[in-house]
Amino acid sequence: MKKTIAALLLSLPFISTTALATANDVCKAKENAMGLSYQQQSGEITALQLQTYAFATARFKQIIQAQPSTQKMAIVLDLDETVIDNSPLLVRDMNNCHDFTTWDTWSDWEQKGQPTLIPGAKDFLDYVDTQNVKIFYVSDRLQKNKAATLSSLKALDLPQVSNGNVLLDTDSKEQRRASIREHYDIIMLFGDTLADFDAVFKNKKSTEYQRHLVQQQAEHLGKDWFVLPNASYGSWMKAPLTAWDEK
Repeated sequence: MKKTIAALLLSLPFISTTALATANDVCKAKENAMGLSYQQQSGEITALQLQTYAFATARFKQIIQAQPSTQKMAIVLDLDETVIDNSPLLVRDMNNCHDFTTWDTWSDWEQKGQPTLIPGAKDFLDYVDTQNVKIFYVSDRLQKNKAATLSSLKALDLPQVSNGNVLLDTDSKEQRRASIREHYDIIMLFGDTLADFDAVFKNKKSTEYQRHLVQQQAEHLGKDWFVLPNASYGSWMKAPLTAWDEK
């Protein structure tokens, strides 16, 4: 029936293949609506974000109280969906029947967009800043847009925003974390994707294997790894789902 309708549409003189492709893309783009609604509008996502940073604050206090000096300590955070919220871009693209996961509109957002803060992030970072601990923002935002990213972060009044503290997509995140470790003890990592914590999660491993790796690394969770929820996008998007087989 679906092929018959498509063939019928193409037979009409005012319907082009481009228009038909756009019509098909509407359905694909709208598949992201539920995740985006949860990420942008739900009270639950706000609760989880606040909860994560509340746990992180308590853990941070434990760590610094146990150390004689904080001068060589650092925390490392991803930016997007960890410290700042980019959901308006994703919703705009979806509403325009555009698959935002191609990331072809992201550079424009980095230059002209106005991200907002993830709840709890700024209070936590402001407290870290008072304790003489270094803050590094390690993101895969484009290096060519670094000036715009710095401007966005400064507009949000985030602490320790500087050229040296904001490390964008020049080499892998693992390499950038390693460069920080040459001078500082990284006591906490924050991110919305598992690769923000360890390179072992990279290279398109299956979600089943990723869950296995999480079990292996569980001792880090809530201790020095703090995962922020992101229902908008991730490597899990194309994973097959498991259905109840009851007829």
